[in-house]
Amino acid sequence: MEPSTAGIIGVLVMLALFLTRMPVAYVMTLVGFSGFSILISMKGGLNLLSRSFYDSFSSYSLATIPLFILMGQLAFNSGISRKLYRAAYHFLGNIQGGLAMATVAACTAFGAVCGSSPATAATMATVGIPEMKRYGYANSLAAGSVASGGGLGMIMPPSVVLIVYGVLTEQSIGALFMAGIIPSFVLTVLFIIAIAIQCHKNPDLGPKGETFTFVEKMRSLVGLADTFAIFGLVIGGMFYGFFTPNESAAVGVLGILALGIIKRQLTWQAFVNSLHETLRTSCMVLLLVAGAVIFGKFLAVSRIPFNVAEWTASFDLHPLIIMTMILSIYFIGGCFMDALALIMLTIPVFYPVVMALGFDPIWFGIIIVLVTQIGVITPPVGINVYVVYGMAQKFEPSITLEEIFKGTIPFLLAIIVGLILFAIFPQIILFLPEAMY
Repeated sequence: MEPSTAGIIGVLVMLALFLTRMPVAYVMTLVGFSGFSILISMKGGLNLLSRSFYDSFSSYSLATIPLFILMGQLAFNSGISRKLYRAAYHFLGNIQGGLAMATVAACTAFGAVCGSSPATAATMATVGIPEMKRYGYANSLAAGSVASGGGLGMIMPPSVVLIVYGVLTEQSIGALFMAGIIPSFVLTVLFIIAIAIQCHKNPDLGPKGETFTFVEKMRSLVGLADTFAIFGLVIGGMFYGFFTPNESAAVGVLGILALGIIKRQLTWQAFVNSLHETLRTSCMVLLLVAGAVIFGKFLAVSRIPFNVAEWTASFDLHPLIIMTMILSIYFIGGCFMDALALIMLTIPVFYPVVMALGFDPIWFGIIIVLVTQIGVITPPVGINVYVVYGMAQKFEPSITLEEIFKGTIPFLLAIIVGLILFAIFPQIILFLPEAMY
């Protein structure tokens, strides 16, 4: 059998298995192992299987994943999210749509210690939605702002998706983290502008909340001290070269743990829950990485990535047009598949193409994370929407899935505006990484 033919059959079989709801990691492992064994040998396939799993689970670079996940879980169980929301609420709550703006701002801040989009959405749903409903906010704006704001956790460092991208493409994780900081703040501002425009057109969507004195606002900032301290320690340590990404993750875990114990905000049960959730999530991510490596090796021997690169180069089109075509595939794929799985599945195919076109790999990493961020709030998958819906049913059963999806539309437009800005002005992304190195 021709290698390219085997590769195409393998991709079709993989897509068919996805429809059976078989876990993505298992599908990529099974198809990759089978295809590699057919094209090379059974002995080679078994060797690939054992080495890929061993290398993934013993990788020093991937050790950052469970550490940053643990840091986020400890932060959540220590009550940091409520302090962040309280501070944002004191400053923004008294303007039209201010509570939704405060929610988005708090999502960005919590993403700085969490790194997970669904976790950020779930956390802020429990904090923000009850408050917004208390002040008469529309279901679409209340739930839509939480689901969309949670997506900021995908790009705000420490981001699990950026870590995996860095490992797969052999790019500096520290540089990727630096590259994500400015875009995350730009998107936060665009989200706030989107909320302001909505509430200007229809003031009933987000009525004004309480007004606080200057002294009360300043006092609320005390709650941000923990977040700023941990973020400065983790990201600042990497920026100035004091820590490697692994060391900064370990320092972040120790810092959150110490704060939780000293302030008596972390109970033994919360600590055990944090460890349990970290173990579950880390195993899921590492299995995905191992499966993606095996599938990527199969694609490599099938020559599909190189054929796609040659085929793309044969078009007499501007590189930006080809990049738009690639990002369209990520956009469509993100509507049907988890962002992390999609990136690991497609990087072996598109990364060589992007490098052949002369694009910066750090810039490309941030851009595809932004595009797949759209997928977490669009049907039919829209994982953040389902997470927020599930959390909202506990205290606001009137919120429907249709209302949440409707509420995310203005934020989708804001992300598209952000993508255009980052394409026209790539230095927004590359400024900090270049300064770091």
